[in-house]
Amino acid sequence: MRRPFRWPRLLTPDGGGIAYGGDYNPDQWPEEVWDEDIELMRRAHVTTVALAIFSWARIEPAEGVWDFGWLDRIIGKLGDAGIAVDLSTATATAPLWLYEAHPEVLPRDRYGHVINPGSRQSWSPASPVFKDYALAMCRRLAERYGDHPAVTAWHVGNEYGWNNRHDYSDDAQAAFRTWCRARYGTVEALNDAWGTSFWSQHVASFDEVLLPRHMGGDSMVNPAQQLDFERFGNDMLLDFYRAERDAIEAICPGKPLTTNFMVSTDQCSMDYARWSDEVDFVSNDHYFHEGATHLDELACSDALMDGFSQGRPWYVMEHSPSAVQWKSLNVRKRAGELVRDSLAHVAFGADGVNFFQWRQSRSGAEAFHSAMVPHAGADSRVFREVCELGQLLTALSDAGIQGTELERADTAILFSAESEWATWSETLPTTKLAHFHDVRDWYRAFLDAGRRADVVPLRDDWSGYRTVVLPTVLVLDDADVRRLVRFAESGGTVVVGYATGLVDGCFRVGLGGYPGVGEGQLRDLLGVRSEECNIVSGEEPADGGTLDDPGTDDPGVVRLSDGSTSRLWQQVVTSLAPDAQVLARYEGPEAASWELDGTPAVIVHPYGDGRGVYVGCDLDVDDLARLIRRLPAADAGGDASLIHTRRVAPDGTVAFDFYLNRTAGPVALPAVGGERIVTHRCDVAPDGTATLRRNGLVVVRTAASAA
Repeated sequence: MRRPFRWPRLLTPDGGGIAYGGDYNPDQWPEEVWDEDIELMRRAHVTTVALAIFSWARIEPAEGVWDFGWLDRIIGKLGDAGIAVDLSTATATAPLWLYEAHPEVLPRDRYGHVINPGSRQSWSPASPVFKDYALAMCRRLAERYGDHPAVTAWHVGNEYGWNNRHDYSDDAQAAFRTWCRARYGTVEALNDAWGTSFWSQHVASFDEVLLPRHMGGDSMVNPAQQLDFERFGNDMLLDFYRAERDAIEAICPGKPLTTNFMVSTDQCSMDYARWSDEVDFVSNDHYFHEGATHLDELACSDALMDGFSQGRPWYVMEHSPSAVQWKSLNVRKRAGELVRDSLAHVAFGADGVNFFQWRQSRSGAEAFHSAMVPHAGADSRVFREVCELGQLLTALSDAGIQGTELERADTAILFSAESEWATWSETLPTTKLAHFHDVRDWYRAFLDAGRRADVVPLRDDWSGYRTVVLPTVLVLDDADVRRLVRFAESGGTVVVGYATGLVDGCFRVGLGGYPGVGEGQLRDLLGVRSEECNIVSGEEPADGGTLDDPGTDDPGVVRLSDGSTSRLWQQVVTSLAPDAQVLARYEGPEAASWELDGTPAVIVHPYGDGRGVYVGCDLDVDDLARLIRRLPAADAGGDASLIHTRRVAPDGTVAFDFYLNRTAGPVALPAVGGERIVTHRCDVAPDGTATLRRNGLVVVRTAASAA
């Protein structure tokens, strides 16, 4: 069951508009700064702030001693200024007095080391003691502010799992045993699921179930046990969130609640498809990846957020105005990127655009994390762009964009949290697999082919698409395979990657040849059977070798007959269905060295009214883009130098087209009909054509008749 969609109201006359603002930490500053903050917020068109996220020690400075006066004052000031408050439960980090009184709430790592306080989330989600304290805080806040007109939404917790995703404490051990009992019912079922006959791991009772702690040296964890531990960790934190949410809702039932996900291609450790069922509106913290893939990665992550929200508007709870401080090299944003990134989120369905944080901290671990008001103050490039963004978001709000929804693409790239977790296993043919990275590469390849794809959770309904792509969806159950078969039978195209469908949900390998899950149905759909996996290093020929003469018996790449190159994994396909068509084979001296010369690599197989496409090896993004151009599509593709999305009103009366420059140079945009609502870093000619400079974009509003 999914909770009904509820969106937080703003303090605007009609309660609508794009939510714009960020995390606000007034307790870091003397009160005489607060009025200046609010005046600057008004100048920047800020409409909402997230408050009290890390304020537990200020609210409850000693056990049972409460100080709400400062919070009363700042909420009152914000409300008077027309700025809505997304009030946090303040439970992300506990005060030191709690840790001193109850050290048993601290989590432990796999080596048994205590995760000490001093950072964030130094608490075990399985600790009943910590939960009691956290829920008491939730109730006190709900009782005091539940009816406050300026508090329009609840920010439950913060980035669950950031520091306690994997907990090996005694409380976690007890909870894991309870979780396993609930999942399997009997010890016999658990032994079967975990394959405990291997290495004498048979469990005689649930009291013998262990966490996958450190086992010494390079010992390998049972992959089925490890996958269940990942599920358990997700569920413990989700249960904790539900408990906090329910404690608030029991007292304050009328206001929407959310918690901020962490979705980017290097930061997506939860099963957020399940978490999405438990929030009133989906929200995310996204931090940019510098370099050439900056915008592409943002778009891919946002496409998945739209998938999690099932097409309804979603909320950027945090992103950065410029540089962060937690990487080895922290790159600032160039001129225009602050605005471009923010409006790119809106282009992909976001109706809330918020930063971490409002005013840049003077001390602490995040002092060099950029903020809307930087250390340099309001007389700065960053703050001027913050104000420019506020004006543009106001224009979009006035034009009626809030509540419109992202138009669906033809293709769905399928994402699976369990497959992401499974690729972390050290027992696979290579430890270099990364499901979400492969999702990102396929997404970028679609953009390079001038097309756009959606990213959709595997568990959701994707039957309305023309094509589905499964990049390294390592884990598939029989039910998943049956859905794929029905999709192809009904006329769809199923594109299956080289490491897809190797194991089921218990990490059991499908037999009879690869891909083996689904009792052979996936092989039948694709018209292939592979006997082995060939793994290479990815290194180009060395020691004077060339592509024609690798100079080694173990070349690090394998070429294909269509000019593509595989750098990691090649399936050794030994059987093809009679009606299968080979699009590319392994070819050349590297292939011959690995005894692959002539072996099918990319295969198309008709199935029912549709087809299966098997990509039996990893390919570079450029090679994937060439392959995509050969796949069936509703159109011939567009300009690969632009990202084009459309948001449409649910009643179809209005549409907003976004055109974003995807390159580092200028891009020409032909004349497009409609009213230009936003032109950012864009030169418009009298004939209506435009040139988008670097980080440039255009937003056009079109009436129903033209949409």
